[in-house]
Amino acid sequence: MDPLEDCTEIAHRPDPETAAKTNVRAFMREYGIDDYDELIDRTCYGIDGVAESGVEWFWDEIVDYLGVEFDEPYDAVRDDADGPQFSEWYVGGKLNVAHNVCDRHAAPESPNRDRVAVVWEGEPGDVRELTFHELARASDRVAAYLTSVGTDPGDTVGLYMPMVPEVVPILYGCFKVGAIAVPIFSGFGTEATATRIADAEPSVLFTADGFHRRGSPVMLKETADAAIEEAGHVEHVVVYDRLGRTPAAEPTAGTTGPEAGNAADPTAVPWTDGRDETWAAAIDSQPVGYGSDSFPADQESLLLYSSGTTGEPKGIVHTHAGVLLQCSKEIHFGFDHQPSDRFFWVSDVGWMMGPWTLIGNHAFGGTVVLYEGAPDHPDPDRFWELIERHGVTTFGVSPTAIRALRKHGDEWVDAHDLSSLRLLGSTGEPWDPESWRWFHETVGNGECPIINISGGTEICGCFLMPMPDRPLKPCTLGGPGLGMCVDVVDEAGESVREAGERGYLVARDSCPSMTKSLWSGDERYLEEYWSRWEGLWNHGDFAQVDADGFWFLHGRADDALNVAGRKVGPAEIEGVLVEHPAVTQAAAIGVPDETTGTAVVCYVILDPEVEPTEDLRSELRTLVGEQHGKPFRPRAIRFVPEFPKTQSGKVVRRAIAAAHRGEDPGDRSSIENPEAIARIRELQ
Repeated sequence: MDPLEDCTEIAHRPDPETAAKTNVRAFMREYGIDDYDELIDRTCYGIDGVAESGVEWFWDEIVDYLGVEFDEPYDAVRDDADGPQFSEWYVGGKLNVAHNVCDRHAAPESPNRDRVAVVWEGEPGDVRELTFHELARASDRVAAYLTSVGTDPGDTVGLYMPMVPEVVPILYGCFKVGAIAVPIFSGFGTEATATRIADAEPSVLFTADGFHRRGSPVMLKETADAAIEEAGHVEHVVVYDRLGRTPAAEPTAGTTGPEAGNAADPTAVPWTDGRDETWAAAIDSQPVGYGSDSFPADQESLLLYSSGTTGEPKGIVHTHAGVLLQCSKEIHFGFDHQPSDRFFWVSDVGWMMGPWTLIGNHAFGGTVVLYEGAPDHPDPDRFWELIERHGVTTFGVSPTAIRALRKHGDEWVDAHDLSSLRLLGSTGEPWDPESWRWFHETVGNGECPIINISGGTEICGCFLMPMPDRPLKPCTLGGPGLGMCVDVVDEAGESVREAGERGYLVARDSCPSMTKSLWSGDERYLEEYWSRWEGLWNHGDFAQVDADGFWFLHGRADDALNVAGRKVGPAEIEGVLVEHPAVTQAAAIGVPDETTGTAVVCYVILDPEVEPTEDLRSELRTLVGEQHGKPFRPRAIRFVPEFPKTQSGKVVRRAIAAAHRGEDPGDRSSIENPEAIARIRELQ
């Protein structure tokens, strides 16, 4: 079956009047660009004989166009003498992310000074707001604290924090002093947290006593202590009070972990005297008025971790200029930022989408909505209730989360007024057409475009991104993000984009936010991204452009199922299974087969009301065979209660495959529920 067969018809057509008012159309009018194809050529590939076109022209032009403020102007937009692998952007220029996203909006003369920068909702229902003025003062205090404990530019600072408003001034306070912020997902256990601390070597760690998840408290400080004990390096710990747990009354110097707590009060926070400080003591007592120091454009700003298939997680290094320009460009054009927007993307600050959301929106003085808890607590309408209550205009979420919420029924959505929404967003994995349509029609009322994006931690942004003024087919990613020179190539590295063949998504050029290297060094960086084809960045996804110019992804190339010489992405098999009313989620893996080389095995999560039976198993196998051909009919269908997933909702297929084969799944640090791996092993 053609993987695009169910995605051939236009499912969304923007209202012409609305499309004409978008930011991308304003840009096109400004530069005399007549249509979408010319826009992509001008900003991504260049046009022969047109000096004002191409990657360098675009990234130079949008600095002033987006109002990005450099403290010292750059001498050249790029130096790529060492090749695209090591491009230096905005050579000679100086700036600071924090000035652009915080300080200038909090200035007395700024119209954004009293505008709400952050709306936060806790899982129990508590709500707080921070204006830009308040955010700047809090960020100043964090910066002053970091200076007081000897943090220098280039030092790393860990953020092992729940999703509370304070994560924003911590991040911006690091930027202010030139420290490298190291966000660590709050759902990580001891091993994953310790791995990142050991690699990044921060001397300061921000954490909290805990947070709320599915109606229960999660104790975070105990895990932080155990990770520090294992990894070392941390000399100062700032503990935010989220749960109201008081520090142990009689801390024992040098002790960590639960045993450090006061035996008379088991709810007390374990404490290490001389190392740990409360947020009130460390931050609230600091002066305001720090401002933001000025740094070279390529000064490191963020160290974000992305899991490797094997070995240690990859430390992705980002710069002040790179994250600022990429994130703000995408929010302005792809998500059509408007002053009245309230932007809510479901993500922890420990994942790329957390900083991306904050930096991109705050660059324009925009309002970001943060949420602490689970998407279905206390009921499956928590997101819909939150959107209605806070007037959210842009809502971003993973396809997996939508598939799960869809199964609860339309009535949970219909009970709420979602008319404030004007754009929807998604990332992380391929869609199935039915879930995409449900998101568009039921959540978005058939009017909101789904800005389905794909890029990664490595670029803190998107290679592919639809523009909001364009028609959409189900599951499409539209086309290249502006300024992103991407292509689809075959095994030999030859372009098959215009031929409409499925191939590998690559980048033919760099961009300002492309990681400078990996924290562990250039050797792994070059091996991971630049070794397969000369001069091409290997993104690792299967991609295809249809006859109408719409781009699609078919999942990770390293997950591909090569059955009897025919390659198919797991998402294509899974898409057939989830269309069955009994199936909530599916994961397809490949296993060795003497005849076909690879056979398909599928793991399936059923609707809670459905009983697993042999008849259902047979029915599902037959369904896949009918849709994809007999060779792809699964050798086995296995029913499980859950899949191993990341916090953002991505199914970790390599962990499923390893558990199926009885092998070590490699790096498990990004997996939110590693117990799911053990359940799969039990089935073997």
